[in-house]
Amino acid sequence: MQVRSVPPIPDHNVSHMKASNRTHWSIAGLIGSALLLVTTQASAAAHDMTLRLTAGSSWQERNDVQIPNTAEGTRFSLRQAAGRGPVDAIRLEANWMINERHGVRVLLAPLSYTKAVTFSEPVRFAGENFSAGDATDATYRFNSWRVGYHYSLIRNDATQLKIGATLKVRDAEIRLEQGNTVGADDDVGLVPLLYVAGKHQLNRRWTIGADLDGLAGGPGRAIDLGIQLDYSITRHWQIGAELRILDGGADTDDVYNFARFNSAAVAISVGL
Repeated sequence: MQVRSVPPIPDHNVSHMKASNRTHWSIAGLIGSALLLVTTQASAAAHDMTLRLTAGSSWQERNDVQIPNTAEGTRFSLRQAAGRGPVDAIRLEANWMINERHGVRVLLAPLSYTKAVTFSEPVRFAGENFSAGDATDATYRFNSWRVGYHYSLIRNDATQLKIGATLKVRDAEIRLEQGNTVGADDDVGLVPLLYVAGKHQLNRRWTIGADLDGLAGGPGRAIDLGIQLDYSITRHWQIGAELRILDGGADTDDVYNFARFNSAAVAISVGL
């Protein structure tokens, strides 16, 4: 991750925003194309395809930041400055079983907020100084775009258990704006994760499930753990509820950031 300070030059800020927007749209376009391809191929092949949309709220339980992670940066808490939230939590997942054992998935999981904050002490962030007591806009973005492969260890009418691997595109930014002073650190990168998921049908209508994308080691970790309870309306449609924990971060010379978000959402699923 590179630390970048954005100087208070209007034309430069506009260029940065346009370049950033182009990057985000390019990533969204690639993932959207993959999602469309998976959906089209699944429908054409008449295999097992599931779409799941969840929408709810997420609460920020921890968000500690220091950029750079040296004496030139101040360690502060965005959780303390911006509060717990809630913020919007939306996820869209497509899951295609190619055959009885092998499957692929695509997940779109945006997460971001901008809050007006006031620091109780001076903060030095990304090469800029921010005064205590002055109004500051704090932006935190940690969008996650993922594609993955999974193998079914168990797959029958009542129980499913899958293991696999996920490639995550991390689209992240932390940004502070106080008058003409702007400090920002953004990062787009690839993160490999391990994947485990399972579900069990309790009876004809009710199903419980859980899933995990995660990896830990070296300077950081990434954990995405969810549990679900679903009710079958018809053969193809389900509604349900979901609880989820997002936890992770990195501790390097360039950046220190560890965050945890807890979310609750309602879900709707359709099998094609």
